[in-house]
Amino acid sequence: MLKILIPIFDRRGAAEAARHSVFLFSEHCVSEVEILEVLEDVAIERTSAFWSEEELREQSQRHLSRALSETCAILDNAGVPYTSHYMCGPFVRSVSRCVESGHADMVVVDASHLGMLRKLGMIMKVWRLRAAPVTLLH
Repeated sequence: MLKILIPIFDRRGAAEAARHSVFLFSEHCVSEVEILEVLEDVAIERTSAFWSEEELREQSQRHLSRALSETCAILDNAGVPYTSHYMCGPFVRSVSRCVESGHADMVVVDASHLGMLRKLGMIMKVWRLRAAPVTLLH
């Protein structure tokens, strides 16, 4: 039985990844889901020129908590066991740290809301995760 890691990295959340995990759970392929909130450094974004870092961090956490609750609701409705935690840092580095520490056998990323170039960039970054297979949902 697999343990799946679902990273949440922006305000749109990971609803498609949660639905995919529910399907795999119903097929008896998944035993547990790990949800990872990735809080990236807001100081490197362009918006930091207009708002303080604290305001940006609060806004990011508010959006991520909304996305987390939506993802958890999907898993709760299906009875899928899950745990959640958060990490600060770049997306790929945070996901790879979580995989290397044994929290997951497989990573499912919801990229359905990303543009084509951003998806391609994410594929190239996440492709470096050799420790676990990565499914990019689009």
